[in-house]
Amino acid sequence: MSELADDYLDNHYIHRSNWLRAAVLGANDGILSIASIAIGVSAASTLREPIILATVAGLVAGALSMAAGEYVSVSSQTDVENADIEREKLELEEMPEIELQRLAEIYEKRGLKKQTALTVAKELTEKDALAAHVRDELGINEMSKANPIQAALASGAAFTVGGVLPLLAVLFLPLNNLEYYLYGSALLFLIILGGLAAKTGGSSIKKAVIRITFWGTVAMGLTALVGYLFNVNV
Repeated sequence: MSELADDYLDNHYIHRSNWLRAAVLGANDGILSIASIAIGVSAASTLREPIILATVAGLVAGALSMAAGEYVSVSSQTDVENADIEREKLELEEMPEIELQRLAEIYEKRGLKKQTALTVAKELTEKDALAAHVRDELGINEMSKANPIQAALASGAAFTVGGVLPLLAVLFLPLNNLEYYLYGSALLFLIILGGLAAKTGGSSIKKAVIRITFWGTVAMGLTALVGYLFNVNV
């Protein structure tokens, strides 16, 4: 039975959502941000060196910013969750009967009959009252939890991997009309990433590709426009 349950879970993708979101977000930001910077500078410059400098600076700053932002975000979420869990512990100690009724009401709202809901609530409370309330009342489960340090490292690494791709384009593609080469290569990278992410997550590849193509074009197009407007020919 357990093997059957494991096989059943393997057919679903929700347990991949946390790491998939962080990886896709980081890599997507890396490609788009660094390509946009490079496109903007290349549109305003006739030399490769300023483009490389801006791209490398953007890559370092972006990776550190992504890591720090993810760490702060996940840490804040974890602090709120821990505070709620501690509050729930106190409520279970001070008013166990009210908490039992609250849990039963949750199950009743989900479709169980009143007596069945109360029976389920009692049995789960006897087994592990805190776990039942944390999961069903607070909505906190193992899949929704994230480690701040792991999230920071994953986001920073994903951004770096994504950002290195436009940097390679800056280093090796022809300088003449470089912004167009950057746009084409970045769009290709984004399409590949969007397709892989959609396939891994079990969602529509077509929708993911259309979405990433549209917003990638908007971001890089606006950045190129800024570069042309402030053409300093350095």
